[in-house]
Amino acid sequence: MRYSLMKFLIGGAVLACSLCSAPGSTAQSTPQQYLLALSKRDHTLAIVDPVTLEVNARLPVGPDPHEVIASSDGKTAYVSIYGLGRYHALSVIDLVSQKALPDIDTGALSGPHGLAFVGGKVWFTAEGSKAAARYDPASGKIDWIMGTGQNRTHMIYVTPDEEQIYTTNVSSGTVSILERVELPPMAPPPGVKMPAGTVLPPGAGERRMDWNQIVIPVGKGAEGFDVSPDGRELWTANAGDGTLSIIDLTTRKVAATIDAKVIGANRLKFTPDGKLVLISTLFDGDLVIYDAASRKEFKRVKIGHGAAGILVEPDGARAFVACTPDNYVAVVDLKSFEVIGHIDVGGGPDGLAWAIQSP
Repeated sequence: MRYSLMKFLIGGAVLACSLCSAPGSTAQSTPQQYLLALSKRDHTLAIVDPVTLEVNARLPVGPDPHEVIASSDGKTAYVSIYGLGRYHALSVIDLVSQKALPDIDTGALSGPHGLAFVGGKVWFTAEGSKAAARYDPASGKIDWIMGTGQNRTHMIYVTPDEEQIYTTNVSSGTVSILERVELPPMAPPPGVKMPAGTVLPPGAGERRMDWNQIVIPVGKGAEGFDVSPDGRELWTANAGDGTLSIIDLTTRKVAATIDAKVIGANRLKFTPDGKLVLISTLFDGDLVIYDAASRKEFKRVKIGHGAAGILVEPDGARAFVACTPDNYVAVVDLKSFEVIGHIDVGGGPDGLAWAIQSP
């Protein structure tokens, strides 16, 4: 009897362990990662398996899609419908059921382009309105807008704490730093006695927040940019003169200008370890790679006849580059610095993003 009971308990423990370690079980399952890629010509969003490089689905979006971003849970994608500053919509895709949802009408905020998803909200530039704005999916409303006063406010980066926003302003050749600041509480000046019975406005004496803007001149046609993983530097590629501008984010000044000869530069991305900087240009078939520490060119990789969007894997192993004129996304091995594959995501590929879905 004792032996049978012990056998039963051991068997139950083995079964429990087997269930815990079974493939597909919740305890052991890992997040699903997908590559999202836009086709400007076909007006579609491709959902790509980054392991097999196979396109799992192609979903319709609005005309002239340029950038895409996924929500933090990887379940929803947002696509900016640009139209050279004329359109006023964000397309929305349910990535789980793989279907298009109703567009977000951005109203007077025309020409949405750059996108970021931070703090559960969609941040975007509105190039035609010279502004940056924020959309709250929970309320279904645009809950914040700030004008930059700069021409072609194009790409956007939002710090994880939502305290600073960076934009490039193409035609002005500038970078904007929008910084959240605290204002003194509304109250009577020191030493001033208010008449008896004076009623102060609601919120008087409470903490008040506002935004300031610092505008930093950089090179002509500043467009693609990225912030170093340590948050210390901002590098922007200047399409008009082929230079790179490096901004020290502590001093808020240009620390260096490099004649990188990247005329028509479109996008710029750091590798996750911060060691390399990748630059694409629509006028050249090379992916230009810089060493971030020495600020010198490291290598040029032939990828096609011109390129736009750049996306680097979280582990830094590969880069995906949207070669717009060639109608494919090139896959670049960042150890051998060779093109190891191509993905057909549709004509005129551009914006790229990751969608990481938790189980």
